[in-house]
Amino acid sequence: MSLADFANLLVAAVLLAGIYAVMSVGMTVIYGVMKIVNLAHAGFMMLGAFFAFELYQRFHIDPIAAALLAFPVMFVFGIVVHWTMVKWLPRSDQPTLASLLLMFGLWLVLQNLGYLIWGNTDRSIYTPHTTSVLQLGPITIPLVRLIVFAAAVGCVVFLEVVLNWTWFGRSVRALIQNRYAGQIVGVDDQKTAGITFGLGIAFAGVAGALLASMYSFNPDFGRPFLIRAFVIIVLGGLESVSGVAIGALVLALVETFSILFVPAGYQLAISFGLLVAVLVFLPGGIASLLGRTRRAA
Repeated sequence: MSLADFANLLVAAVLLAGIYAVMSVGMTVIYGVMKIVNLAHAGFMMLGAFFAFELYQRFHIDPIAAALLAFPVMFVFGIVVHWTMVKWLPRSDQPTLASLLLMFGLWLVLQNLGYLIWGNTDRSIYTPHTTSVLQLGPITIPLVRLIVFAAAVGCVVFLEVVLNWTWFGRSVRALIQNRYAGQIVGVDDQKTAGITFGLGIAFAGVAGALLASMYSFNPDFGRPFLIRAFVIIVLGGLESVSGVAIGALVLALVETFSILFVPAGYQLAISFGLLVAVLVFLPGGIASLLGRTRRAA
């Protein structure tokens, strides 16, 4: 493999890591605050993709702009779902069977509504920059991936600012660290959980809209990305928002460079293998490993 080929693969992996991070961070904040494994994440990503598709078809709105519009719409939708269903689940410090069944059932409902409304035909969004490339010497960068990467990084930075510089962010971090201690110092856990759930769904919708600008999609669109999101949050340490970026980069590097050794169709199997390896040898994720290293130093 030449140096130019290596550089192209490395750039492709970094660009892919950006979208992987934004599609996973919503699951992380929901799990951290509410201890709910959001199996319906795939359904919300699918809704985000079709939201972008409808805006492009009807009003010729670029999918990147549609992703920004999807954020408030999906946030409100997430708040409604939390208020009508999720808030009535029993509170627990660990994922419960009731929450798993509820979110899995919601995913099936969303998926079947998608089949009812849009059918099972694959859709795609073709814009003027879909096939455009940016040439930097020997490195070829698809313009749409670069734009999606910039939008994804902006979303993750926005979340980091919210978590570190707002009252809501302090409440979220308090509940992630210790729910009962957070309640003692005055954190409204129900209000924080509701906003957090809406925020997680909003990020899922944004990720779906961004992915729709790069891939074809149908009502089952979110399933393979849900699996990748699981791998990423386990790599990152389940409750670590900053660890999501590291997990996304690791998975993107593994998937991108694996095409040198195995067919591209086996990428999902590689993701599964990586998930099993992390659960067996590093159950706390990369964040726990870095924490132990800092303490040892």
